[in-house]
Amino acid sequence: MNPVVYAGFLVFALVASITPGPNNLMLMASGVNYGLGRTLPHLAGVCLGFGVMAFAVGLGLAGVFHAAPWLYAVLRWASAAYILYLAYKMVRSKGVGTAVTSGRPMSFLGAAAFQWVNPKAWVMALGAITAYAAPAHLARDVAVMSVSFVVINIPCGLTWAMSGVGIKRFLKRGRTLQIFNAVMALLLVLSLYPLITEPLGPARPPPGVIIGTPRATG
Repeated sequence: MNPVVYAGFLVFALVASITPGPNNLMLMASGVNYGLGRTLPHLAGVCLGFGVMAFAVGLGLAGVFHAAPWLYAVLRWASAAYILYLAYKMVRSKGVGTAVTSGRPMSFLGAAAFQWVNPKAWVMALGAITAYAAPAHLARDVAVMSVSFVVINIPCGLTWAMSGVGIKRFLKRGRTLQIFNAVMALLLVLSLYPLITEPLGPARPPPGVIIGTPRATG
């Protein structure tokens, strides 16, 4: 991959990975309710699951969706339904003590599987591959980008999980935690707004990054 294009991709990946979305909101809530240690499998599932998804999308799965546009509708409504379910589960969490002793954080496999119905993950994967992968070296570029996403997602997700751990001490009272979980659930529902109002599609590259000529050179 051309160094200039790769630098642009890294900016895109960092901004997309650190900004709020279903994964980061859920990691923060998990940090509050379960602590960092029990959230680590969730974090690992997000990072590795998204890397695998981006790799699969880059190697041809995106073409399947372009060939069968109706699959977009299935993805959109499956995503919305599952995120609403997660928001409901978040609201039902009763408190720090209860959550840690009887509740269960999202598992590695659950978090990895969630990437396939996460609208932000699809936008990130499709956008990055469309904008930054060179057709002449597609497999190589997709592999590099997938690994880079995993590496970048680790500190970004960890930041959100640790921020949840950091504010946990302020939420010791059950009522306060319930309010926090309700707010996080509301934000999770609001994250569906782009899914409902905009079609899934390529994201624009960062301003000032010229894609045309460098892409062709790989």
